Amino acid sequence: MKQHNEVQKKALKRAAESLYKAFLTLEEPGEVRQFLLDLCTPSEVEAIVDRWWTASLLRQGHSYREISEITGVSVTTIGRVARYMNMGEGGYRLALRRKEAAKS
Repeated sequence: MKQHNEVQKKALKRAAESLYKAFLTLEEPGEVRQFLLDLCTPSEVEAIVDRWWTASLLRQGHSYREISEITGVSVTTIGRVARYMNMGEGGYRLALRRKEAAKS
């Protein structure tokens, strides 16, 4: 991991906030897809999709084994997603709750 001086850290924080706000300007799933494919490699997008799918299946109460069989994702990745769902920043839980509420 590269080291940043204080000026770089502040600039990086501003750049990150700008990125987060850029996501908020996108209105359709296709726009988000285009943006993600410009930001990430196809395999990085696939990894993000796998994690999101895994989080959704965990929320539905599926076992690690079931999730692995459904998605092809490793038990290690499933465990990592579960750990972030329980002890992370709360992003998975928030997004899943909002997605579920939008269905209602």
